[in-house]
Amino acid sequence: MSAFSVRRLLTPLIHVLAWGLLALTLLLFQPMQGRVVLPVQYWIKQGALLVLWISAFYATTRISVPRLLLRGHTGWFGLALVATAVLLLLVSRGLESVLNLPDLMHHAFQAAGEGVGKAAPPRTPHGSRFDLVGLLITLLVLGIATAITVVQHWQQEARLRERLDQQRVEAELAMLKAQINPHFFFNTLNNIYSLTLIDGERARAALHRLSRMMRYVLYDTASGHAQLSQEVGFIQDYITLMKLRLTDRVQVTFEHPEPVQEVLIAPMLLLPFVENAFKHGVAATAPSHIYIGLRQPSPEQLEIEVRNTLLPTAGTDLAGSNGIGLTNTRRRLDLLYPGRYSLQVSEHTPDNEFEVKLKLITNGQ
Repeated sequence: MSAFSVRRLLTPLIHVLAWGLLALTLLLFQPMQGRVVLPVQYWIKQGALLVLWISAFYATTRISVPRLLLRGHTGWFGLALVATAVLLLLVSRGLESVLNLPDLMHHAFQAAGEGVGKAAPPRTPHGSRFDLVGLLITLLVLGIATAITVVQHWQQEARLRERLDQQRVEAELAMLKAQINPHFFFNTLNNIYSLTLIDGERARAALHRLSRMMRYVLYDTASGHAQLSQEVGFIQDYITLMKLRLTDRVQVTFEHPEPVQEVLIAPMLLLPFVENAFKHGVAATAPSHIYIGLRQPSPEQLEIEVRNTLLPTAGTDLAGSNGIGLTNTRRRLDLLYPGRYSLQVSEHTPDNEFEVKLKLITNGQ
């Protein structure tokens, strides 16, 4: 049985138990002491009051609170509560009058007093009695009805806001991922196209590697997360693919733990940093280098450092980036790891490098 079905069954059960408890309280509560035989009319009145309290409860939860209080008509809501309480008290007094309950209760007291040798309590003049207990129970029923309805309304609004936020985040992440994936494959296909003009065998190897990367993106990341080892393998394939067009003047280093400690991370989260290094850190004629380091200080912590040579002129655009990668990655980090990451970008280090450092707390995701 689903949790939703259990809640649907639990709610009416709680209502039945609550009203049963109130009915039991009314049954056990007797306004007199001693061996008093209460008239049947007294129980008729108590039963009628129970029905009236139940009606007032649901009238408040279904009508007064939703249509008045929750719509900002506080004054009208207060007036409705007062009118409901007064109406219940008037109905109670009317029932007592119709059932001739004051006289019957006085005779019951008198008979009980004579049986034990005590005088019956003086009879309260008709019309001067005030049912304090009935008023307190009425106010309690109305107060509980108001509190329950308001709390349920707040909870429903909170759940609705949570669902809307989740849908917004999922839609935005889907949009960002849709921007990154075609962007990457467009760049890679350009590289392979250029390679086919130089070396057909290496181009076929590159296509095989690209098919493995596409399988990772299209199928392995469908759930929205990936194993760190899969992401490392994806980065290795990407670097190998990029190195097919590099000369000996470019040195690429990729360091990572062997083996990695498995954690779940957002797929293709690290690619834009690596892609950016190939875009800006590679020159056709001048020596250059790219360093990519992946570290795990603890199972829940992940650090990546990417450095590339700062070139005096724009490097050969091997990555073919259109500049959206780093912006989208920062946005993805804000959505997926709020308060659990730090991203430092140094555009000019003392070693004449462009440097990106990302520290991420995965929390075993």
